[in-house]
Parts: sequence; structure tokens; C-alpha cells
Amino acid sequence: MKRVLIVGAGKGGSVLLEILYATKKMKIVAVIDTNKDAGGLKLAKEYNIPVDDDWKKWVDQDIDIIIEATGDKRVLEELIEQRTGKTVVIPGTVAYIISELFDEKEVLLNRIKLQMNNQELILNNIRDGMIVINNQEQVQFVNKSAEKIVGYSKKDFEGKNIRDIIESTRLPNVLRSQRREVNQKLFLENGKKVITTRIPIINADDHLVGAFAVFKDITEVMKLAEENTDLNEVKTMLEAIINSSDEAISVADENGIGLIINPAYTRITGLKELDIIGKPATTDISEGESMHMKVLQTRRAVRGVRMKVGPGKKDVLVNVAPVIVDGKLKGSVGILHDVSEIQSLTSELKRARQIIRNLEAKYTFDDIIGTSEAMKIALEQAKVGAKTPATVLLRGESGTGKELFAHAIHNESDRKHNKFIRVNCAALAESILESELFGYEEGAFSGAKHGGKKGIFEEANLGSIFLDEIGELSLNMQAKLLRVLQENEIVRVGGTDPITINVRIITATNVNLEKAIMNKTFREDLYYRLNRLPIFIPSLDERLTDLPDLIEHIIQKTNQDYGRNVQSISDAALSVLKKNHWPGNIRELENVIGRAMIYMDLNEEIINEKHISYLNMVSSKNNIDSSIQTANGNSLQQAVEQYEKEYISNVYKKNNFNKTKTAKDLKVSIRNLYYKIEKYKLE
Repeated sequence: MKRVLIVGAGKGGSVLLEILYATKKMKIVAVIDTNKDAGGLKLAKEYNIPVDDDWKKWVDQDIDIIIEATGDKRVLEELIEQRTGKTVVIPGTVAYIISELFDEKEVLLNRIKLQMNNQELILNNIRDGMIVINNQEQVQFVNKSAEKIVGYSKKDFEGKNIRDIIESTRLPNVLRSQRREVNQKLFLENGKKVITTRIPIINADDHLVGAFAVFKDITEVMKLAEENTDLNEVKTMLEAIINSSDEAISVADENGIGLIINPAYTRITGLKELDIIGKPATTDISEGESMHMKVLQTRRAVRGVRMKVGPGKKDVLVNVAPVIVDGKLKGSVGILHDVSEIQSLTSELKRARQIIRNLEAKYTFDDIIGTSEAMKIALEQAKVGAKTPATVLLRGESGTGKELFAHAIHNESDRKHNKFIRVNCAALAESILESELFGYEEGAFSGAKHGGKKGIFEEANLGSIFLDEIGELSLNMQAKLLRVLQENEIVRVGGTDPITINVRIITATNVNLEKAIMNKTFREDLYYRLNRLPIFIPSLDERLTDLPDLIEHIIQKTNQDYGRNVQSISDAALSVLKKNHWPGNIRELENVIGRAMIYMDLNEEIINEKHISYLNMVSSKNNIDSSIQTANGNSLQQAVEQYEKEYISNVYKKNNFNKTKTAKDLKVSIRNLYYKIEKYKLE
């Protein structure tokens, strides 16, 4: 259990106190604030947590995490200076962000709850009964009309097996068959007669999650029809029933001429009886085809058809069924459902999910560790780039942290509340990469989805897209990317119409693009477009002064991942690591420290030289020096290429000329390895 000290009991500190108090993995040691009336102090007293006005009394109390929630830079600096070696200090800006997000989350949740309450209110006020069961046949929801028709209260329904309530129910049959049953008669145990429609509930993953029934009590109607043969009275009664329904209903005769509409239909469509009755069934259609005419032609019901109706082009779902009497088609009846409320709720849920996604697995500049001069320059350039819309090109060796920089630039920009999508240009075949980036139209190729698919550029609209390993793109894909940069528009695969987009493009490569231009493998015009704001991220060999901070961060992370309690690394072990050549950069350093910690005894807390000696690391500075000596008289580029050629050749031979294993050991893509082998004629 982590011991936490909260310094600052204002709004941010109070929110963090509530969050941390609710988790069992954190113990709040004390809450500190010089303002005795601070809200967080009062809350801490309610939780029986010690409070104080001087944090200096507490920093030596075996504290794991100190959260600085005052926002005072001097307090933060003093906390960092006086903390113990293992204590992590979290700055006040984090507390403020969490507080703001917590408030926004509450607003969204309250809005969603309100809409869900409105939805339940609507369902409880419709005249038709509704019962929903899960895939275990247990009742999950019942509205007030169903209670009244069946004669049981809600508490007698929910959680019970539907067979225990309605013995003659066919909802379990619908679960097994997964087929709808439309307008079926059912006689209840209390003597009532109902017309019911039963529908299986299937989620977006095509999994059956339950079923529901919508039914109407027709007992009185049937009695009247049996007792009175006067068709006018029966017609009047049926019209009264239709008019009393909260569902929008329209009825057409066998020729598709409008017979009846109810007030709910007028409310949704804006069309009155004069506009519909006596007119063709196509009159009310704004977009789509008439389902009345389709049903009259096929004598089959249609369900869940999306269309727009009326002068306001109202978006509705339509269910239409034929009216058949004694085997003869007499007309059709349709029910319209307004889907605008569903769309509104779905939009809110999507926005909530997007906010949650932006909170997960994202990095900021605070997550990038480094105080060396080379790293400071890279960070300053990246922060400048974040504030401009310019395309950023991140350059550096594999494992230097290019993706961290891309995340940080996005989160520091004005696009941080929109999507951030990463694409590895070397990981996908060109045909797949093109459809993934630009999307495709229906029928563009074999296996294309019905209706086509949005590409990543469309998905990332108003956000950022990170194109990693940009140097691996083919010339054809480079030309398409150049069009995006020049015109701010894309064309889907199989399409002809351009789609305008607004996307921030961040690219990264470990390839020498200037050399690629000379070799005709990279377009010079694309290079100038991408190279507006180049940021060179230094290799680990160029920032060895950052090793202690990096190792401390890796130890803390590995402790959490593996449940270890390693505290630090010895000076001797650190000296060995400083002498090592790091071709894998930060990724290789994480591997070395992680492996050392795995093989340490559980009671050991310091990484010593013995823990890393068995890793057979080559102290390659001498090797580099010798390589440099042999390159005497050559240019820097020639010396680098000579060393790269020898290094790849040695690893290739070591793996018995297996390209897959060689690429894995070199930590490069297989495409990049093929290019290097051909370039240096190693075969």
C-alpha cells in the first residue's frame, strides 16, 4: 500500500482526497494546508485523516507519493528538494487537470442520467405494455402499462423468470429462435386478450442479450366487435384506439391510398390529415421509398427501415405490416419512431468515451525525462511545434522516444480534446495501408464492407495523426500523402469525390531521408513539406548525463509492474552502463534494467555491477573508437555507413542469414532490413 501526503486542501486537493480515499491501494498519511478553513481539511477530519499546516513535519514519514496541490511553484521546488530518495512528487497542475476532468465527467454523467430518465418516463407513459428480458429469461424492465395489463406490480416482475409471471409467454421461444414474432394474439391468465410483437435483442457484436415484447390490450375491442356488427361503430372505436396511441401510426388501403393517421403522426412529421388522407402513400416521404407500397407489393412486413419524412425531413425508423383479412390483402399499417433523441444520447456517449480515451495511455512533456543540453533543445523545439499547426518531423534512432514526443505535442496543442491516432507505416502492406489511411467506398475491392469505411485521416479529423517510420512509405503512397499536405483533402479508395479534412500531421523516421532522396526512394517535394519543423531527438549515447534519472524512472515503473522493491543502482553499476554503447537507446536500457531486476533476489534493493555483468553487454566505446580510426580520411557519412554495414553483416551471419531473426535483433522492420541488405550488397 502506497503512503500518500497531500499538500494543499483546495479544490484540486479535495477532489484527489476523495478519489484516493476510495481506493484500497493508497493510504493518505495527512492533508496539509496553511488555510485552516480549506475544504480539504474539513473533509480529511471527516475521514479521520491527520491534518496540519506544515508539510515539513511529514516528508520523513516514509512517504511514497507527495501530491503538491497548492499550485505554488516554490512549494513544489521545496518538496522536490527535501523529499527522500524513493518519494515521488506530483505537481499541482495534475491536481488541477484531474479536478476539471472530474467536474466535466460529473456534468456528462448527470446529462446522460437525465436523458435515460426521460427515456424511462416516455416508456412508462405509452399506452402499450413493454416487457424486456435478458438471455436467462429474467425480466429486466417492465413499464406501467404492462403492470396494468398483466395485473402484477413492477417488484413482482423484475428479476423473476418470465414464465413465472406469464405462463403462456413465447419470449423464451424468441430467445431460442432469434426470430421476431409480429402481431400475435395472446390470452393472459387474468382473462385479458393482447396483440403482441416479440423481438430478440442482438448487440453490435451479433450476440444475443435478451428479448422484448410490446403488446396492446384488445379485450374491450374484441368484446365490442363480437357484440356489435355495426362496422361504423367498430371503425370509430378502432380510430379512437389509434388516436390515443403515443406511437405515430399511418394506415393505407390496398391501393396505397392514405386512410388514417393519428395525432402522434402529425406531431412527428408535421403533416395533417388533409396532407395524407386520400393521397398516395409516397406523399409523406422526403428521402427513401414508401414502405407501405413495398409491403402491399410483397405482402411481407418490414421492420426498422430508416428514412426521412415530412417537410422538416424528420429522421424516423419505420415498421410496416400488411393487413390481411380472410386471406385477402386489405391494406397496410405503419408505425414511425422518432430517432432524434437516440441520436442525441449516442452523441453524448461518444463524446464521453472520447474524453475517457484522451485520459488513457497518453503522454505529456512532463513524462519525458532529460536535463541534458541536447534533450533540452529537442523539448524546446517540440513545445514550440505544439503551439503551431506546422507539420512536425521527428528524427532520431529507434528507441529514442519519438512516439512520446508525438503524444506530448498533441496534448500540448489546441487539438488535445480530439483524436490522436498512431500509424506504423512499415507494419502494413501498401494495399492495406492505403485503405486504412484513406478509407474505401463500397465495392472498391473484394471483401469491402457494405457502405464503405472511413479512413484514419477522416477518423482523426480535427485531431492529430502520427505517421511513424515515414521513410518506409512507397513512392506511390508518398504522392498520396503529398496531396493531403498540399490540398487538405483525401479521396477514398474506389472513390472520386475529394473529402476535406483538418488534421495535424506528425511524422517520425530513423531513416536518413537526405540519402533516400539521393537514392530516389523518397520524394524531394514531400521531404520539404515534412521538414518544416524537424526535431532531432538525441540518442542515449548523446545524453549519458540523463542516465541516473532515466534509470530511477525505469526502476520505479518496473517495481510496479513486477511487485519488486528495488531502490537504486550503485555507482559501479552506473559506471559500467555509461561505458556501454546503446544501439537500442531507451528501449535497450529498459530491457537491461528490467532483466537485472528480474534476476535479483527479493531482499536485494540496489542494482550492483554483478547484476548486469552476466548480460554480456559489450563496452563498445572502444569498438566505436577503433571503427572511427579505420574510417580515417573518410567523410562522417561514409564512416557511419561503413560501421552500419559491418554491424548488420555480423548480426546477419550470427543468425545464420535468417532475415526475420536479424531484423528482430537489430530492432528494425523487415522492410528496412531488406533495403539495408540490398544497399550494402550483403548477399
